[in-house]
Formats: sequence, C-alpha cells, structure tokens
Amino acid sequence: MNLKGKTIILAVSGGIAAYKSAELTRLFKKEGADVWVVMTKSAKEFVSPLTFETLSGNRVYSEMFVDSSIFNLQSSISMPHIDLAKMCDLFIVAPATANIIGKFANGIADDLLSTFYLSVTSPVLIAPAMNNNMYANPVVQENIKKLKGFNINFVEPGFGELACGDKGEGRLAELDIIMSRAKELLSNPPMPPFATSPSPPLDGGEKGEVKGGRKMGLEGKTVLVTAGPTHEAIDPVRFISNLSSGKMGYAVASAARRRGANVILISGPTSLPVPSGVRFISIKSASDMRREILKEVKKADVIIMTAAVSDFTPENYSDKKIKKEANEGITVKLKKNPDILSEITSKLRNPQSAIRNPIIVGFALETDDIIKNAKEKLKEKELDFIVANSVNGFGGDQNKVTIIGRKGNLDDIPLMSKDAIAEIILDKVVSKD
Repeated sequence: MNLKGKTIILAVSGGIAAYKSAELTRLFKKEGADVWVVMTKSAKEFVSPLTFETLSGNRVYSEMFVDSSIFNLQSSISMPHIDLAKMCDLFIVAPATANIIGKFANGIADDLLSTFYLSVTSPVLIAPAMNNNMYANPVVQENIKKLKGFNINFVEPGFGELACGDKGEGRLAELDIIMSRAKELLSNPPMPPFATSPSPPLDGGEKGEVKGGRKMGLEGKTVLVTAGPTHEAIDPVRFISNLSSGKMGYAVASAARRRGANVILISGPTSLPVPSGVRFISIKSASDMRREILKEVKKADVIIMTAAVSDFTPENYSDKKIKKEANEGITVKLKKNPDILSEITSKLRNPQSAIRNPIIVGFALETDDIIKNAKEKLKEKELDFIVANSVNGFGGDQNKVTIIGRKGNLDDIPLMSKDAIAEIILDKVVSKD
C-alpha cells in the first residue's frame, strides 16, 4: 500500500528505543506519508528534534502552545494538540513508555503528547518499549488492558536482549511489524477509539472482539504450539539434530498469548527465553515430543506445529560414550521416528472421536518443489493450513513463506520478521480463511 496522501503523527516518548523512531520516520516518508513528530521532554534527551525535522521535513512539536509567527513551516499551527489532531489519519506512539501508557489509560493530560491523545479521533497504534520487569508489572499490564478495551491498537514488544542487559519481553517491535500494522489500519480503518464490536466466532465458539481492525478471536482458547529441534541421542554426549532455532514457534506462542489465548508451548532445546504467560514444556527427543503432545492435545482449540522434529533416530543407543580409540569408524543405523502430526490428525479428524476438532496448522520445510510437497502434506495429514518455507529461513530472524489453505488458496508472504509472520498465521487461524 502506498501511503501518499496520508498524514501520520508519530509520537516519541523517552526510552532508549527512541533512536529507532528516526528510521521509522524515514520509512514512512519513503512510502509517501506526510509525517509529523511529537516528542516528550524526556525523548529529546535521547534524540535531537533536529533529527526528526530533517527526516520528516516538518517541524517537531513538544510544547502545548507555540508562537506560529516565527516559523516558516505550517505557521497556521499554534495549538498542536488540536491542529495536528485534525490532520491526523493515524496516530502512532513508538516507543511508548510505561509513563505515557499510564497517562493515556487514566486520562492524565499534563503535556502535549497526553493532551493530543485525548484530542485525536483517528486510529491509535501504540508500540511499548521498556525493561521486561516494567512491562510485566501488573499496573502496566492493567493499563494496557484498559486501553485495549477502548479499542486502542497495540504492537506488542518483542523478546530478546534489552539495552539494560536483561533478556525478556520489552524490546520495541520490529519496524516492519509496525509498518505492516500501520498500513493495515490505514487501508482498513477500524472503528474510532472507545468503540467495540463483535467478531466472527472461532470454529463455532464464543464471540471475540475486534480491536482496532485486528481480529483477536483467541480469548479463552487453548493454543498448543510446538517449537525447536529435537535431539536424537547416539550416546550420552552425541546426538542427531537440525538447525532449527525455535524462533518461529516462540513468536507464534508469544503472539497467541498476547491475543488472550491459553498457550501451551512444547519445545525442543533452544537458547530462547521462555515467553511470559505461557505454559512451557521442555523436551529433547521426538519420542518426548510425541508423549507430551498426546497428553495435551485433547485440551487444544488450535494446534500449530512449527517444531522441526527429527524424522530418524539411531536404532541403537550406547549408554556409554563411544570411544574413538576403540573404533576405526562407526556406522549409525537409523530408524524412522513416529509421524506425530499424522497420528494426532488421525485421532482428531475421526468422526467417532469425542475429542474436539481443533484448527491444525503444519509447517513444511523443503529444499525443492516446495509448494507441491507442501500441498501433498496438507492433504495427506488433513490440515487446515500449512506454512511452506525453504531452508533459507532456518535459524534466522526473518523468513519468506507461503501459507496454503485447505481449499488450495495460496498467500505468498514476503521476507519479514518471524514475529510478523506469526501475526499473519494467527489472523488466518481466527478467520479460517
């Protein structure tokens, strides 16, 4: 979507991630948008207003009242909280600190940004960024929940290493995710803030809510996600595995939790921090994965199988380390692991089964004939969707995938972060489209 003719008011509050807002300004300008920046006093301690003025081509505002006669740019703007609000097609706060979120949630208007928020009638998109402990604080979470109830849109923070050195949830969302959400809101404007409306039910279940144009639809649902590789032991210190990082599955689990789902994450060995608010089950081997899935699958409304489960395992396990001095070479004979996905779909798709009929999403990693092989797997395993990808995205932060539906409809997703792909997958799950 080209943003020509659209006016975006970008608010920058006082966090270290403020420097990323400069690049966000540049990206919006590149897409043709007219960008105006509002900064808090604290934000100016991190990035100079001159940076944003240069990138946006417009004056930066941080004070409630200005003497418009001394400015060449848009001199008609003397009351920014009113005049900018009238121009605004989309109001974005990135980064949003705990302080500004608290002000918004409780109607405090003691500076330009908080006053502007009360004046704006366009869609609002908030991208929090703060320390992981601050983000997890019940007061902050309650304020976020309150704003979501007012139909305010959020781009949830990502997981990873924070500026303070901690690891957890609190990083500013990737800029491509913010851009994607902004385009979505501009192309399909939601109801104004403070309005709510029912969304289509998920698989015949209770109704959810539409919040800012994005179907949530997972409130109260149980989502089972598998992630990471498996380790198939040869001896106590050696194993067969693959290059899966688990990032895709962890992104899906995090996104589902943010949408209100009860999330069960079954993961092979990874170095990733466990997403907050999920029930985490750690496994090592394919047999471990199978055992835990069969325990949990009856509870699931949605099953998303991102894990790269080993197809083969050593036929014989040595309970002692195999010594190289005693062997010129060894041959490891492999046997097939059980096909977990086929096993659970055969149980769940059985009309005689008393188990609920969940939405099931599989993944297909291929080196050739990607779409053909994925379509065959989709049909054979009776999946609702399959996500086809190549080895190029294995282990990285980004990927390029194709989502194939049961009716054969293909959606080619361009290269983007795995967090953004997770949101698209869940949108598909909620709409069953």
